[in-house]
Amino acid sequence: MKLSTTETIEGYIITKNLGVVIGNTIRARHVGKDIVAGLRSLVGGEITEYTGMLAESREQSLQRMIERATALEADAIVGVRFQTSMIMQTTAELLVYGTAVKISRKTD
Repeated sequence: MKLSTTETIEGYIITKNLGVVIGNTIRARHVGKDIVAGLRSLVGGEITEYTGMLAESREQSLQRMIERATALEADAIVGVRFQTSMIMQTTAELLVYGTAVKISRKTD
């Protein structure tokens, strides 16, 4: 599955728009990680506990979006965007969305 943040894919033409596809996940922070992150914020630097959690959420959301596009028999997803929102004080949603399309290689 080809993914693009742009509305086109170089070397291909879009032959059919299959509609919007999404993938999301909602994660809650872990009290133990919050304690470690709080201590780390005192001395500065990357808070790896949250970096890992966000990376895992991003991959899970992407995979869910790709699965939905695959079910539509899409070749690619264009216009891919990420969005985050706080659901409660300790939980957040990571949403990814784009347009599932059929493509064919340009024959110029």
